[in-house]
Amino acid sequence: MNRQHRRAFVLLGAVQTTIVFTLTAIAVPLPDIGREFGLQRAELILLSAAYGLTFAGLLLFGGRLADRYGGRRALAAGLGLFAAASAAAPFSPGFGELIAARFAQGAGAALVAPAAMAVLGAVFPSPAAYARAMATWGGLSVLGATAGNLLSGVILAALSWRWTFAAPFAVAVMALCLMPRLLPPTAAHRGRALDLSGALLATAGITSASYGLVVTDARPWTSAGVLVPLLGGSALLALFLYVERHARDPLLPARFLLDRRRALALAAIALSACGTALTFVILSLDLQQTRGWSPLETSAAFLPFALALIVSGRAAERLLGRYGAGAVTTAGLGAAGAGLVLLAVTGLDEHTPYAYGLLPGLVLLAGGAAASFAGGAVLATAGVPLRQTGLAGGVLNSAMELGPTVLLAVLLTLGSDTRSLAATGTALAALALLALLAAPAALAAPGLPNRPPP
Repeated sequence: MNRQHRRAFVLLGAVQTTIVFTLTAIAVPLPDIGREFGLQRAELILLSAAYGLTFAGLLLFGGRLADRYGGRRALAAGLGLFAAASAAAPFSPGFGELIAARFAQGAGAALVAPAAMAVLGAVFPSPAAYARAMATWGGLSVLGATAGNLLSGVILAALSWRWTFAAPFAVAVMALCLMPRLLPPTAAHRGRALDLSGALLATAGITSASYGLVVTDARPWTSAGVLVPLLGGSALLALFLYVERHARDPLLPARFLLDRRRALALAAIALSACGTALTFVILSLDLQQTRGWSPLETSAAFLPFALALIVSGRAAERLLGRYGAGAVTTAGLGAAGAGLVLLAVTGLDEHTPYAYGLLPGLVLLAGGAAASFAGGAVLATAGVPLRQTGLAGGVLNSAMELGPTVLLAVLLTLGSDTRSLAATGTALAALALLALLAAPAALAAPGLPNRPPP
């Protein structure tokens, strides 16, 4: 990787980390926002989910736009919208203006995420270099989520919740200024149709179903407020699948998801994202509400997680070249599952010290998640033609975003927090076993190199 490529990767990586940082940075300040605006629990839940709703709902369409008009052009448009929304949010005088800014941020991020991956494909055109880049790229999202939890507590302690929007705005403006010098031009594939009907159905279906799952935290599953958006969204997604089967140039080609290794990789990414997100939510509440920790102390508790994530991510890059993406993903899933089970067994007792109650499980989860994300990102994007790199980015980010949205809603209804963590850990371990059993057949599938060339 030469200096120009390294600078381009750092810029794109900073953008990817920031859009996920923005997703989680509002979690710790939510109580302060609620007190300032006099919000009820349901309004706080909607405010927390607003960014993710438009982000998840528009990702596939954002990927198609990046492929059709070129990654760099789509990235500039997405960053412009993201920066404008980030600038407006801290000046919101009330709930309506703030939630509108969060929706707009999510829409901008839905264009930025797949476009950044499309530009990454132009920066590293050779399959070997692209695979090595994806090994690092896979861990950037969970690093961004961790940074959101860490820095938001610091910002809240020193300043105000409104300052949590300063970092997204600054990174977006910086990226817009540096793009012309650091990022190469990308090809536009204008021969491809936009598939507007598929885009509308996918966006409406994902947004509606995700909203239905999100509000289960405040409403019973049998209420109209949950069933109507959930069943309506499911019906729209079923119609989307039907329309896509008959489309000449579908928004999401079925063969893209039917590859065995890619399907396992996306499942691994989704479940690993859910495990880390569930841990952030449950432990943040446990530390503040049960143990009486301040927001700053709660953020500091996740610092070893972030450090372990960085170290493990660097190690995963080397392990990928030696053992292959399939083996690294499987080992990561097993380790992350073990970390979650350990947290469930020892970490949620208020009398258990942090050093040997929470810390071992957090470090093991971070190491496993880093390996799972690194290997899964390589498997999910290997063999993707240049004209579909935006699609690959949309699908990859959808797995990262929709996994936590769906599984958090389901697992948090199981009852206790311990059962939720234990169930997620068991699911991760089961998926690791499935990947291990499927390895002989999956790794023999043509077109997706398991081990990136050195």
